[in-house]
Amino acid sequence: MSDPFDSKICENTDASLLAVPGWYLLAVLSLLMGFASISTDLYLPAMPEMSRSLHADAGMIELTISGYLIGFSLGQLLWGPISDRYGRRPSVATGLLLFVIGAASCALSGGALTLIVWRIVQAVGACAGVALSRAMVRDLYAGNRAAQMLSTLITVMAIAPLVGPTVGGQIVAFAGWRAIFWTMVAIGLVTLAALFTIPETLPAARRNREPIGRALIRYGELLRYRRLLGYAGTGGFLYAGLFAYVAGTPFAYITYYHVPVRLYGLLFSLGIVGIMVAGTVNSRLVPRFGYDRMLLSGTLLAAIAAIMTAVTAHTGWGGLWGLVAPLFVFVSTTGFVVANSITGALADFPERAGAVSALVGAFQYGFGIVGSGLVGTFADGTPWPMGWVIAIAGVGSLLSMRLLAPTR
Repeated sequence: MSDPFDSKICENTDASLLAVPGWYLLAVLSLLMGFASISTDLYLPAMPEMSRSLHADAGMIELTISGYLIGFSLGQLLWGPISDRYGRRPSVATGLLLFVIGAASCALSGGALTLIVWRIVQAVGACAGVALSRAMVRDLYAGNRAAQMLSTLITVMAIAPLVGPTVGGQIVAFAGWRAIFWTMVAIGLVTLAALFTIPETLPAARRNREPIGRALIRYGELLRYRRLLGYAGTGGFLYAGLFAYVAGTPFAYITYYHVPVRLYGLLFSLGIVGIMVAGTVNSRLVPRFGYDRMLLSGTLLAAIAAIMTAVTAHTGWGGLWGLVAPLFVFVSTTGFVVANSITGALADFPERAGAVSALVGAFQYGFGIVGSGLVGTFADGTPWPMGWVIAIAGVGSLLSMRLLAPTR
């Protein structure tokens, strides 16, 4: 394996010829990509205590998640053009500083409304690392090798949802909910220090010199590319289904099927394990079959599992495990769909990797907000609303791939 600090990483203008980064660079990029999970999974166990401490109802505390997702989705659109103009490291560093400021302010908040505002600030900072880590991979690699590296990053990143709630629960038990956000401050500072030990992946010669305002306007131009819309829609629809799963399974498992609360986490973690396994398989197979073919296979499997989820949610066939099984398959396809759809979207725009990565991220989380919102809006005490939302998402992901991004 080549030295990740070799000067060729910073100076070589041909991404397909860049040396493979070492484990350390991979670890830093994984940490940056994991900020979405770090910012949410750690503090989920603290929400009931936050409600009591701030004298706020559950709805107000849940808005800290909604506000975070909105800030996370829209914030990416800002960081993309900024990083294309000024480089990845300065942009990510600025985002990390915002994340640290937002987390510290959350820890010091005296009311729910103040907490919501600072969660939005925190999200705008956190999304820089997530969006730009993908662009950094595209700076270093092209084609199937980029898909392979993204699969590896996503597999490593999946560890955070597995351990986050458990670690967060322990922190709350020993030090209270404010300690969660001080922990995020520490993570942000450590990541900021680590960032400056890796090379800049976008040399000055390859940067986009157009004004930021013009770059933001050009998002409209990007939306005219059918293939880009196809890849973005493929990942976006899948995220709609994933967020419907996150919003719907607590009520489907615990309320409808009477699963003990202590066992819900185990059922939820099955999907995370599935993502890790699928990501590992994808990283091994994509050099042989190509990212388009792997993406098509993943979306086809997701659509079948999504339809089966809707059928079992509506009929009750198979009981609890009749619902858990197709959901497990659907969630697992994340390991095939996300990395390959991002790679496809970035493939034709190496000079605008930051903007395209940000646009794809906005699609993903924007669709996710819609998916979770639909489940909440049409909730009727049964798994059916979650089932039909996931079915639409799975079929939409497949149609986006077939209609807008046909296999090369």
